Amino acid sequence: MPFYTINGLELHTLEEGNPNRQVALLIHGWSSSWYALSPLMKLISQRFRCIAVDLPGYGHSTRLPERTTIRGYADLLAEFLSQVSDGPAVLIGHSMGGMTSVTLALHYRALVERMVLLAPTITGKLSSYINLVVLPVTLMERFGLGSLIVSLSERIFLGVTDRIMRPASFAERSGITLRDYGRLRADARSHGQGRVRAECFRAMRENDLSTLLREIEAPSLVIWGAEDNTVPLRDAGVIADEWPDCDLRILPNAGHWPQFEAPDPTRRLIASYLGLPLSGDSIQSPVGNEALMRVTEIAQFLAHSDVGNNLNQAQRIRLAAQFVPRTYKPGEKIVTIAESGSELYVIYQGTLEVWSDPERPGEDSPNKRHVADLWPGQIAGEMALFDEGLRSADLMAGQDGATVLSLARQRLIAVCEDDAVLGTRLLWNISGAISRRVRYVLWQWQRTAERMREQEREQAVAREQQPSFEDLLR
Repeated sequence: MPFYTINGLELHTLEEGNPNRQVALLIHGWSSSWYALSPLMKLISQRFRCIAVDLPGYGHSTRLPERTTIRGYADLLAEFLSQVSDGPAVLIGHSMGGMTSVTLALHYRALVERMVLLAPTITGKLSSYINLVVLPVTLMERFGLGSLIVSLSERIFLGVTDRIMRPASFAERSGITLRDYGRLRADARSHGQGRVRAECFRAMRENDLSTLLREIEAPSLVIWGAEDNTVPLRDAGVIADEWPDCDLRILPNAGHWPQFEAPDPTRRLIASYLGLPLSGDSIQSPVGNEALMRVTEIAQFLAHSDVGNNLNQAQRIRLAAQFVPRTYKPGEKIVTIAESGSELYVIYQGTLEVWSDPERPGEDSPNKRHVADLWPGQIAGEMALFDEGLRSADLMAGQDGATVLSLARQRLIAVCEDDAVLGTRLLWNISGAISRRVRYVLWQWQRTAERMREQEREQAVAREQQPSFEDLLR
């Protein structure tokens, strides 16, 4: 748990992941600590140098010497990033940490590549429950006598803050574990933080971002719990109206802590957005440098492929992480006509040969012959991907071998569920490729039919011009 000295202040952090990777900075919210984003650290550290901070005044970090403001937090974190990162970082912010992330992105654009925000405070106006029930306790903690009264009340009436905060923080059918709930409440009860909690409450009220959202340049994913009673969904409505480029997702059965209450869908959305592999237990597996470079290379390649039309860089990276590269030797079979399948292939390098019997298309025949070549960027196997039926032809690596990018049906479904815009464009691109191929085949048939008719006409003319037996006798 290293400490960094930033402008004379001790900033406590927790780090995971390769120290030579791009930095992902995790920023917690009000009355919390680095633990607020701990469920995401294993996932994020697969690809990034993951750094979770204790904001000044929270956890083990010393407080700011002046009154706490959101801009003050953003300035300090900008200085921190300049020390630990050689390039723009990814920001992961929860609640007030989301407001801090947005503020940092507005004032230090060069430092932020993209953001993932969980229930971010946007207008600074928290829920009525917070203002009526929690705020009075927070204001009492601002002063020494009030803090003593709150502390004594907590000891006499065990769990009073738990009873106050649970309806504000968690959904009725929340999936949070007792262990995580206890740790989060322990953070909220940390002694000696009454002053910074009160200052942060005021700081959020003074930092309304609603009129500035359109100025944000960093691509961003925002995840909200449908039952959030801390930062109400009206702030999500502000985002929908004022920040149309943002990818906004609402999760059921989650309140203000979707990373704890709905961990699986939250991780899936983030993995998809950041281009992280997420299949089975691989969520705990780090991504090697070679795999990370391969994702970037595949993303660049997809821009010129049948499936990558009209996708931006972020979407191509998300899509690239779903493909599995496979290499075949010259003449090696990839699939055969009689086997079932559920994978689509994008030719990455080399060529793919299509073998079929023109007289018996779609049937396993001993008279199959080479009928077509597929080149880099083209797709194959799309029919089986959609219906999981039998293959309609043999696919074989060309004379120089082939490398294909395999997209499994379940991964395509996950992309469509996690990112409706990307999924729609991907399906549109696949259908467009199918349409072009069918049109080409129809054109080939038409040309073949025309040639056959032309041959028949020529043969008819030749027969007419051929001398009859009577003419020969003469």
